[in-house]
Amino acid sequence: MSSDWLLKGRSDEDYSTDETTSFEESEPPGQTIDSISRSLQRFDWPDYVVFVLMLLICIVIGIFFGYKDHQKHKHRRKQARRESEALDYLVGGRKMQIFPVSVSLVASWISGISLLGTSTEIYVYGTQYCYIVFAVIMMGFVMHHVFLPVFHELQITSAYEYLQRRFDHRMRLFGSILFTVACLLWMPIVIYVPALAFNQVTGMSIHIVTPIVCMICVFYTSIGGLKAVVWTDVIQSGVTLLALLAVLIKGTYDVGGPAEVVQRNIAGGRLEAPIFDPDPTLRHSVWIILLGAPVWFCYGVSCSQDMIQRFLALPTLQDARKALKGFVIGWIVVNVIFFLIGMLVYATYYRCDPLTTQLARAKDQLLPLFVMETFAAYPGMTGVFVAGIFSAALSSLSSALNALSAITLEDFFKPYCKKPLTEKQINYIMRGSVLVYGALSVLLSILVEHLGTVMQLTMTLSSASGAPLFGLFVMGILMPWVNGTGALYGGITGLLTMFYMCYNAQYSIAAGSRTFDTKPVSVAECGYEVRYNTSIHSIFMDADKLIEQEYPDSELEKMETSIYHISYMYFTLFGMSVTCVAGTVVSLLAKLCGRDRDQPIDPKLLAPCIRKKQSRDIPLTTRSAASNLK
Repeated sequence: MSSDWLLKGRSDEDYSTDETTSFEESEPPGQTIDSISRSLQRFDWPDYVVFVLMLLICIVIGIFFGYKDHQKHKHRRKQARRESEALDYLVGGRKMQIFPVSVSLVASWISGISLLGTSTEIYVYGTQYCYIVFAVIMMGFVMHHVFLPVFHELQITSAYEYLQRRFDHRMRLFGSILFTVACLLWMPIVIYVPALAFNQVTGMSIHIVTPIVCMICVFYTSIGGLKAVVWTDVIQSGVTLLALLAVLIKGTYDVGGPAEVVQRNIAGGRLEAPIFDPDPTLRHSVWIILLGAPVWFCYGVSCSQDMIQRFLALPTLQDARKALKGFVIGWIVVNVIFFLIGMLVYATYYRCDPLTTQLARAKDQLLPLFVMETFAAYPGMTGVFVAGIFSAALSSLSSALNALSAITLEDFFKPYCKKPLTEKQINYIMRGSVLVYGALSVLLSILVEHLGTVMQLTMTLSSASGAPLFGLFVMGILMPWVNGTGALYGGITGLLTMFYMCYNAQYSIAAGSRTFDTKPVSVAECGYEVRYNTSIHSIFMDADKLIEQEYPDSELEKMETSIYHISYMYFTLFGMSVTCVAGTVVSLLAKLCGRDRDQPIDPKLLAPCIRKKQSRDIPLTTRSAASNLK
């Protein structure tokens, strides 16, 4: 994308010799970026009251459910108390209600990453991402018919116990490790995003905010368990929705109404028809969204402990399916609001891009900046918005911490303990693991700010261990010919492949060799001094010219054909495919070499559609043996 029109004919040398430039429309000297930023950072006492109140409510809910469960188990026999306390802490006693679980599912998925990242995606790259709603509907269909029936019939606490029943104990440990790695890659981004927003509105350092957020989340999660997580999710979702609607309504009114928002987005090239180009290296297209995105969503919902844990907290399969429908509808509604806010932010800044002027120093600070300007005259409203971002982040973080607590107890300790764990040991493990994982997340969040936009970063890093993990469940539920040896080597192959791909993909972005076409922006009507520097200028230079300057022709040709240049939405599909193909090949080789004989598979471990086919294909004697395993 050429930037000559944007830079008003000035040469690169001009921008290297001075740091600021003024336009004819500029106001008198003194209206600089720094002075405007300081004037917008008005987080007054009403904002702090709203923000602190939200955190106190989370703490009170955690204490309430922790005390309630303690009283419930106080007078039970020791063994029964030990088992029921773990069950209540991890899956709410399997007696949760549909509505709070549905809301909690949406809240767990809709983190601050989605809140800030989606609006940034629309502003920078256009509305092609909006068609992802069709991918969520496809995921819901697959989850409804394939995965939910299997997990709910087995009544397991850890999703990875399935891998032991289907394959062997090695696969349970391997799957649990993959999920733990995926969470440890994802949680730092969840913590970083609200800290970024808080930094924009208050000026407080990101590295001060992140430990505070995490400590509060660790406290109420470790005290109250899944019930506290679910009910804080309900409260936090209400705060988040209130903040989003307030931003959308007030911002649209200020711009001049919905028609003006749409008109400016059309003029700026943001509002796009579906792109049917099959090129896999595009950022988004119809084919990428319909083929790659559903697989990523299926991984995120079907084999993530934090999501499955909620479905298993419901008493029946029918209730779980209703919660799934509520999740899909709720996700679509919330994301439509995100899409509209992204369009609104562009309509507001369509003639004065804050990224070019450095009023917003990071792409994901666009929405907080917009909120500060929109509600500058309304004390407390900025606090509601920041509380909404923190609510979304806390709900996702608490869900992940509770899931990791379940994994640690059920998969890392129980199978390897010769004696049953005592009540005190179970409590130490469940609550201590929450503290350890929370501390690790804070330490890793320091790296996030150097790794690109949060939306793409999340989907790329989660694919590193998520893709082979999803491949294990696909092989188990849909591919009865795969055995334990094949699943293990398939998972290892997929893991190594995906770490190589994800590392190269993120490195190429950080090094500037992998760029995406951004939509045009303007600074023609900024009422303040506009600062440029080389790094900001380079964002708007033509991507091909940048690459040609840094790389010779031979290396450029190699880069253009690199597999890790495919869209980030294809990463999970690619990794899952590698895992399944490798697992199938190894399984067949093991059978040909006589090292692995066919074993009867419990039909409950297979998807309903595969059960029917298996019942027609397998001999009667094997079918009887399989039925006896129930």
